[in-house]
Amino acid sequence: MLAQNFQRIDAETPRRKGRNFRTIKDVVNSDLHVASSLRFPFITFASLLLCVFALNLSCTTKPSDMRTLVPAETLVYLETNDLAAALKPIVDAKPFKEVAKSQPDLSALKGVQLAVAVLGFEATEEKLTDEQSVGSVKPRFVAVADTHSWNSTAVAFAEKKLGGFVAEIYGSEPKLEKSDKHGGKYFAWTAENKRKAYALFIDGILYFANDEASIDKCIAVRRGEADSILKTDKIKPTEPGTLARGYVSTDGIAQISGVIGMKLASEASDESEIQSAVAGILPKLIRGTITDINWTMSKGDQGIEDKYQIAMPADVAIVFTETMRSRGRIDRNPFSEVPSSAFVATKYNFQNAEAAWRSIIQIAKRNMDGISGKVIDEFAGSLFEPYGIADPILFFSAGVNAPMTWNMSQDGEKPVLSTVIVDEGKMIRSLLPELVANAHSPVRSMESEILAEHTDATWTIGDAESVRRKVPTPGAPAPVTEPSLSSVISYQFNEDSLSVTFGRESTMTPKLAEIFFSADRGDSIYVSTYLTETTFKTFGMERRTVSDFGLIGQIIAQLADD
Repeated sequence: MLAQNFQRIDAETPRRKGRNFRTIKDVVNSDLHVASSLRFPFITFASLLLCVFALNLSCTTKPSDMRTLVPAETLVYLETNDLAAALKPIVDAKPFKEVAKSQPDLSALKGVQLAVAVLGFEATEEKLTDEQSVGSVKPRFVAVADTHSWNSTAVAFAEKKLGGFVAEIYGSEPKLEKSDKHGGKYFAWTAENKRKAYALFIDGILYFANDEASIDKCIAVRRGEADSILKTDKIKPTEPGTLARGYVSTDGIAQISGVIGMKLASEASDESEIQSAVAGILPKLIRGTITDINWTMSKGDQGIEDKYQIAMPADVAIVFTETMRSRGRIDRNPFSEVPSSAFVATKYNFQNAEAAWRSIIQIAKRNMDGISGKVIDEFAGSLFEPYGIADPILFFSAGVNAPMTWNMSQDGEKPVLSTVIVDEGKMIRSLLPELVANAHSPVRSMESEILAEHTDATWTIGDAESVRRKVPTPGAPAPVTEPSLSSVISYQFNEDSLSVTFGRESTMTPKLAEIFFSADRGDSIYVSTYLTETTFKTFGMERRTVSDFGLIGQIIAQLADD
């Protein structure tokens, strides 16, 4: 599936011997990791949020419907109708206040509207040697800002701020050409490496793009010569309380899936056969399970709320709504068995875990040929290797009940799975043979120590050190008792959720302070937290994340590393 939080750090994903293994959590929670090819327009979105700090508004006009300003063919769409309102919850968050010590002035952003539209992707290939080349994919995007300012103010902003932004992004001082075009002031920057950027100002509206044709298409919409994205009826009017929103179209899913396939294929292996298999399977899988995505951001009592609605084909949605059912209300303290020092934990609430897993495999393998099906089976099996499980189907058929995963390491290297098992015999046969042969002793596998312990019907398997902290090995000293993770969680969640994930991370807060204030990050640790819930509905999957900084905060934080 197209996967979570655009760039959410997944501390529960272990990495072994150059292969990327993903935990059970990712199977259900993999909904919105957008391909890295989209990273540049998202970074641009964040950069423009900050660039307009310097724009002093000198007039006020009626807010625009930003959907009327971009073409109907838009693949990916992001929008906020008030930059100040979208950023305020980020700078008001407790972790930000602890590190920043003062509040940035957002008054210059009040009422400024901004939309970013990705209109396509351009593949390029650069030869390194006669035998080697590297490929890249450039998204063609346009950012549209209704500044509600006099045009002279906006033009000055373009020359001073946007020019500097282009120079920083392209790594050299660009050549600027100015002209009158489309009834406004037109700017074209050319960097030393020939990359270009363009801007146009008309009546206080800024169009900024890395592709001249993208601005032309917006002007065609402005003149009534082409339909806007409003005409597609895919993006509904903004609901009260929405601070920002986004949309990925069906065509966008198709093109993004191809980009993801190429990227992962290049990382999967140096062998052309394997690369071809991955590049062919993954796009087909994504296009077959997701039709479009809607995202909204709002501010709640517990923090910033990001909600993702992932629409699926009707037949896929029917299968998942039947098999991904909850077993009733999830525990009010779902992480009572997890140590409080865990970095991330997920509680699952499947009515039938085996049926849920089999449906994932069934949907993934549908319309696949025999070879592709075997690749999917092998990949699915690798998801459970960090837990010492050799046969996932046999594992789930053992009567897995209310499974839970957690990780004691921020880098994802200490995964643990705990679950109640009905059939102990099947459970034992599903494990790596070495674990069965060395009961109560850790087994070195994939450069880590894996241990399986159980008390009555409850099994705990995974990173040996973490398992020992939870379950005492016979004859060994009792583990040190520490409070449960539930005791330190203040978030309230929907008890009917199919899964609930709680996590903490320490990188975003100092990065945001650096972006807003050019502050030194220092060595201090500032922890931010998030809670994510996942459910399946008649249209597909719905995901709700409550966090200190939200998706926009994550996007802006990336600027500190670029």
